[in-house]
Amino acid sequence: MKKSLIYLIPVLVALASGCLKTAENVPRVYPSGTYSGEFRRLHKRTNSAIIDTTKANINIVFEPGVGYKVLGDTLTVHAGSKGHYGFATNANYVAFDDDTYPKTGTPAKTHLSGTYQYYFDGSSVLQMVANSLDTLSLQYDLKKVN
Repeated sequence: MKKSLIYLIPVLVALASGCLKTAENVPRVYPSGTYSGEFRRLHKRTNSAIIDTTKANINIVFEPGVGYKVLGDTLTVHAGSKGHYGFATNANYVAFDDDTYPKTGTPAKTHLSGTYQYYFDGSSVLQMVANSLDTLSLQYDLKKVN
């Protein structure tokens, strides 16, 4: 009798699991509108512990279905960029395709281009970061202004 009850355990577990509550899929909220804040470029020198930090106050405008623009202090550190963007649906990544990125050579200023990890609180705080190996980090700390 005990052996036949052992075979029923998987069936009972399967039946009981159907009664458990599951989390409903909450739709993701993506940034849109204008965000303002600080851009930081942290670069670690080769064979040294020194980290060079440059900062700029910038604005990023997200227009769903249209594209993005980088405005603000774009004279020295960060380039004024514009182009298209897309958010990953299953992960916290956003990819930027900058129309102003030079086709050849290395740009003199940082462009908002490539893939970034991001955090968005669903209403006003947006943070993005892109790390290149262990020598370069591009960080954006932004808050919604409209």
